[in-house]
Amino acid sequence: MSTDRLLSTLAEGILTLTLNRPDKRNAIDTPMVEALLAALERANLDVDVRVVAVRGAGKDFCAGADLAELLESVERTAEENAASAARLGEVFLRMRRLPKPVVAVVSGRALAGGCGLAGACDLVLAHADATFGYPEIRRGFMPAMVMTMLRRATTEKVAFDLVATGRLLSAEEAARVGLVARVFAAHEFEQAVAGFLASLATSSASALALIKRQLYELDGRSFEDGIRLGAEVNAVARGTPDFRDAVTAFLKK
Repeated sequence: MSTDRLLSTLAEGILTLTLNRPDKRNAIDTPMVEALLAALERANLDVDVRVVAVRGAGKDFCAGADLAELLESVERTAEENAASAARLGEVFLRMRRLPKPVVAVVSGRALAGGCGLAGACDLVLAHADATFGYPEIRRGFMPAMVMTMLRRATTEKVAFDLVATGRLLSAEEAARVGLVARVFAAHEFEQAVAGFLASLATSSASALALIKRQLYELDGRSFEDGIRLGAEVNAVARGTPDFRDAVTAFLKK
C-alpha cells in the first residue's frame, strides 16, 4: 500500500519501496518513518515478497533527516526526542530482523540519515554517480544511531574519519571502504539492478533467510561460538525443502 511519503509496488517477488519526497531530497520525517515501519511489517507477513528494494524518487536517494522537524525537536524534552529517535531506530532493527534481503538502490545523494538508511539494508547497489557521506558534523550534530551500521561495514579508522570530518565519498570510494556492494555504470544501471534483484528473488528463500540470520548473529561472538552457531544453522539448512530438492535434482543429472 502506497502513501504520500512512500510508494510501494510488488512485482515478481520484489517489493519496491520508494521514498517519495523528491522536492525535499527524500528527507526522512515522522510520516515516512511510520510508512517504512508499516511496509516492512507487510514484507514480513506477505509470502509473495521475497526481496525488498528501497529507492528514492527523483534525483537523490535520501538527504537524511528533515531539518525542519529536527529544528522543532530542540523545543522538546529529551524523553520525547529519544522516543522519536527510537522509531527510526526500529526501522533499522526491522530491516535487520526481516528474513528476506533488503537492498538499497542508490542514485544521487545518500547523506546523513539517508546514508544510514542505505547502510541498514543488507546490500547497497550504487549508481556510478552516487554520493555517500555523514556530514552531520557540519551542522553541529552527529550520526548517533547510524554509526552502529557504519562501524560494522568498515574499519574503526575509516568510520571515525567519515563522521568526524563529514567528507563525502563517490560510489567507487564507498565500495572500497565497504559501504557499497556493487557499483553500476549509468548506461547499465537500471538493467543491472533489475537483474540483480531478480536473481535474489529467484534464489532459495530459506537459504537466504538462514544466511541473513547467521551473518548478523555472528556479531560479537567468539570464533568458537561462531563455529558452533554455524553447525546449528547447517543442520537446519539440511532439513529445508529447497536443499532437498536442489540436491535431488543435482544427483539426477
